[in-house]
Amino acid sequence: MNVIYPSIDKLLNIVDSKYKLVHIAARRSKQMLENKHFQMKQSEYVNKKELGRALEEVEKGLITIKE
Repeated sequence: MNVIYPSIDKLLNIVDSKYKLVHIAARRSKQMLENKHFQMKQSEYVNKKELGRALEEVEKGLITIKE
């Protein structure tokens, strides 16, 4: 069984909407692909793909959400 990290339940405690979470993660992962800029050391990420890494950054509070 595959375990998704970070869990959606944990992320929804940080971001109040699934749709907003998808938007944030998509934008951040695109930035990672284009600029190769990561907010943590590559070895600190659990996920190998940018989308998962973007979600990890949300979980760690490295992405600020402006309303």
